[in-house]
Amino acid sequence: MVVDPQRDIDLYVKIAREHGLRIRHIFETHLHADFVSGHVELAAQSGATIYMGAEAHATFAHTPVKDGFTLQAGRCRVSVLETPGHTPEGICLVLADLDRSPEPWAVLTGDTLFLGDVGRPDLSRTHTPEQLAGMLYDSLHGKLMKLPDSTLVYPAHGAGSLCGRNMRAESSSTIGTERLTNYALQIAGRDAFIHELTANAQVKPQYFQEDAEINRQGAAPLGALAAVPRLSPAEVKARIEQGAIVLDTRPPEKFAAGHLPGSINIALSGQFASWAGALLGTQARPILVAESDEKLAEARTRLARVGLDNVSGELAGGVEGWTQAGFTLEQLPQITATELAARIREGLRVLDVRRQAEWQAGHIEGAEWYALDQFAEALPHLKKDAPVAVHCAGGYRSAIACSLLQKAGYRNVINVMGGYDAWRKELQAGAPVAP
Repeated sequence: MVVDPQRDIDLYVKIAREHGLRIRHIFETHLHADFVSGHVELAAQSGATIYMGAEAHATFAHTPVKDGFTLQAGRCRVSVLETPGHTPEGICLVLADLDRSPEPWAVLTGDTLFLGDVGRPDLSRTHTPEQLAGMLYDSLHGKLMKLPDSTLVYPAHGAGSLCGRNMRAESSSTIGTERLTNYALQIAGRDAFIHELTANAQVKPQYFQEDAEINRQGAAPLGALAAVPRLSPAEVKARIEQGAIVLDTRPPEKFAAGHLPGSINIALSGQFASWAGALLGTQARPILVAESDEKLAEARTRLARVGLDNVSGELAGGVEGWTQAGFTLEQLPQITATELAARIREGLRVLDVRRQAEWQAGHIEGAEWYALDQFAEALPHLKKDAPVAVHCAGGYRSAIACSLLQKAGYRNVINVMGGYDAWRKELQAGAPVAP
């Protein structure tokens, strides 16, 4: 049984083959908005049946399931709980290890219950956030919290996902731990829960709705995607002049040392595909720049995982090929946290691009806040010739923000290496931090 498969399905086929197993069942806990699922291609290759919440109204061949649906895979019994809230069709899967006990052993919670968080209720075209939040409260307290405290909890996402607000980084928990520590489960009453989850709405990436619809229909096989052409530096330069997007996937420090003018840096080392989808959209046709052929292939696969299929080219020879062709590079100035503290005393403006919860937990005194999530809608209001130091938690998101600002014509942006994490280490030296 495979639950919520990623788009590139070779991993599951390989594991099944190595263990002499057949994939017979595929469950989708909901219509995923943040990635494209490989359920249809995996079913076509394996002959497995796809199961999905009846409210999904999926158009591919599948078995719609409701409360009480059960099946047995080996000695594992799977029982479906309908848990609408994050989406109308959401389900959770209660697992019993029959060699241990017929009682619940674990629950796969999809995007209903995360570790320290719950699913956001604002991604539906058919229900208001208030309606979904109320349904989520009922699902949590009427179903999941009725499971034994010892039941293991395995959610679909971990820290950093845009499907919640502030998830913990661990990969598993228990119902009892979440009952005691999850902030959303401490909210007293349904009305208060609805208010808390719908106040201060998160930015909704454009590609979320697009991915949900792709998953409702089933994505095209990865092998059906067109090959990405290799473009010479001269061809890339000509396309840039025509408005093409260049996506530089190298680490921030290499991007800072020299990059194609106007290129956007989203490094493979972080949440590459999520940020590409959120900031570029699934209809973008970027030209990729990477450190090697292997990194180019990785970038293509990870972009496809969020539905960004239309990569228009790859820069042959990378940045070295660009310079060997006689074309110039642009740099991104960087400073350390220690240098930032000195520059602040001289009046340097500081822009914090972390998420709201991070900002509220603590920030540099006098800094301005404008989350990177908001850049797709509009850039922050800055003077194009005024120096500004940009930081996030560790330097990854701030490099993205700086590249977007540089592309828009802001020529005096500075990336803070190590970000707020490095700044916190300066507390002993007296650097001011606002609570």
